[in-house]
Amino acid sequence: MENITLSVQGMSCGHCVNAVESSVFQLNGVEQVKVHLESGKVDISFDDEKVTLSEIKETIDDQGYNVE
Repeated sequence: MENITLSVQGMSCGHCVNAVESSVFQLNGVEQVKVHLESGKVDISFDDEKVTLSEIKETIDDQGYNVE
C-alpha cells in the first residue's frame, strides 16, 4: 500500500473537495482519499499494483484541477 500527498491547485469549495474525493476513490485500488482544502493537499492511500500515480493525477486533472 502506497501513501502519497499531492498538491492540487484550483480547489476552492466543498464541491471541489467532493469532485476530487469521489473521482479518485472510484479508481480500482484506491483505499482512501482525503482532501485538505485549506492547504490544497490531497492524501491518498492506494495499491500500486492496481492503479498508478499517473492514473490518479490524470483523474484529478480531468476534474479541472492542477496537480503539482
